[in-house]
Amino acid sequence: MPLEAVLDLQLAHARARDAVHTPLDLAALGEGLDGLDQVSVRSQVPDRGTYLRRPDLGRRLDPACLADLPAGGWEAVFVLADGLSAKAVQLHAVPLLRAVLGKLPGWRIAPVVLASQARVALGDDIGGALGATLCAMLIGERPGLSVADSLGVYLTYGPRTGRRDSERNCISNIHPSGGLTYEMAATKLAWLMTEARQRRLTGVDLKDDAAILPAAAEPKAIEG
Repeated sequence: MPLEAVLDLQLAHARARDAVHTPLDLAALGEGLDGLDQVSVRSQVPDRGTYLRRPDLGRRLDPACLADLPAGGWEAVFVLADGLSAKAVQLHAVPLLRAVLGKLPGWRIAPVVLASQARVALGDDIGGALGATLCAMLIGERPGLSVADSLGVYLTYGPRTGRRDSERNCISNIHPSGGLTYEMAATKLAWLMTEARQRRLTGVDLKDDAAILPAAAEPKAIEG
């Protein structure tokens, strides 16, 4: 391989590794949410090494965090979670969240939950504890060699422990440099949330008929 190609590959690989191992800066993320109620929780994972080896623990809430989640008649909760790219959450979660909140007037929204060492299904425990109708998990996607800061959103109706991946809708590839813009993703998410609330479901039975985004952005149920 030419030297330039080798160096490009090494740089992309380093960025992907950094995305996976760099911890989420909860303090900075919280500052970006100034004006919004928020609470921090964690999964049952004790460290990043365990997170990578034990995905099952990242799907379960640390019982010590249950008391911090205010149960109520919430229609939706937004969870900002590190996943496999804390960088994606650090850069994109707050602007996306603010964009979608502006499209949900009148909704009863729970305090924003900041989750560390989290997998997608951790939102089921969180949403269930809050008694929320919908859980929207904004989480860092697995980095590739082309992009290391891609954000994904997983929407689940009736979140509770044991929900299947086929019961979620996913909006992926959210990042301004070549992916979905915040406005496009927010429009898609608000539409899905409104339809999910009305039809009382998410997942493979909730198809996007709005035709508001390119076909490449169609929501899909995928493994978390």
